[in-house]
Amino acid sequence: MATLTKAQKARAEKLDPEAVYSFEDALALLREYGSKKFDETVEIAMNLGVDPRHADQMVRGMVALPSGTGKDVKVAVFAKGDNADKALAAGADKVGAEDLMEDMQAGNLDYDRVIATPDMMGVVGRLGKVLGPKGLMPNPKLGTVTPNVEQVVKDAKGGQVEFRVEKQGIVHSGIGKLSFKDADLKTNFDAFTSAIVKAKPSGAKGKYLRKLSITSTMGPGLKIDTSSIEGA
Repeated sequence: MATLTKAQKARAEKLDPEAVYSFEDALALLREYGSKKFDETVEIAMNLGVDPRHADQMVRGMVALPSGTGKDVKVAVFAKGDNADKALAAGADKVGAEDLMEDMQAGNLDYDRVIATPDMMGVVGRLGKVLGPKGLMPNPKLGTVTPNVEQVVKDAKGGQVEFRVEKQGIVHSGIGKLSFKDADLKTNFDAFTSAIVKAKPSGAKGKYLRKLSITSTMGPGLKIDTSSIEGA
C-alpha cells in the first residue's frame, strides 16, 4: 500500500483497527480515503487455514470477475499457424514460438498472462526458470495450456484473474477500480470469495476462511464480516 497523505493518515488514525465492516460500509470508507489524483485499485486479501507447503492444502485457480478488472491485461501466446492467427484476433499482445522464447530469455517479460497450445510446450518448457518464479508458466490445470487459445485470450482480457495462496496462507487480488459502481465491485467481490471457498483443498483443517480484508492503493486495510459468505 502506498504512503498516505497527512490528511489521510489523520483520518485513518481515527479508525478502530479491530472494527469489522460490511463490504458496503468498508467500500464507502475507501471512497472517503481515496486519492483524487488517480483511479485506485480495490484489493482483497483472504487469510486461509491452509499450509501450502503440503500438496493437499494448495489453493490455486482462475476466476472470472463479472465486472472486469479495470486493468489492461498483457497476454503472450505461444502458438503457430491458425492458432497464432486466432490468438492475435482475440487480442493477444504478443504471439510467437521460438522467437517469443528468445525474447523472453532476453528479459522481456512484461506480461500478466502467458498461454500456450499443447504442441508448443517443448519450447515453453525451456523457460521454466524464467517464467516459473514470476508465476507465468502455462499450466494445463489453470487452462493456460490449451488448443482453444482464442477463448482463453478473450477470458484473460475480459476480467479473468488467477489466484494462488502464498506460504503464509494468504490469497490476494485486485477486484476492480474505485471508479467502478458499488454493485459492480460487490459482484466481483462475491465472485472472488465464492471461487476461493469452492477451491477449499481436501487437506484444509479447522476454520478455512479465517480473516478477510479489503483496501485500496492509498486506503487503509479494513476487516470484512465473513458471516454472509456461504461455506466460509
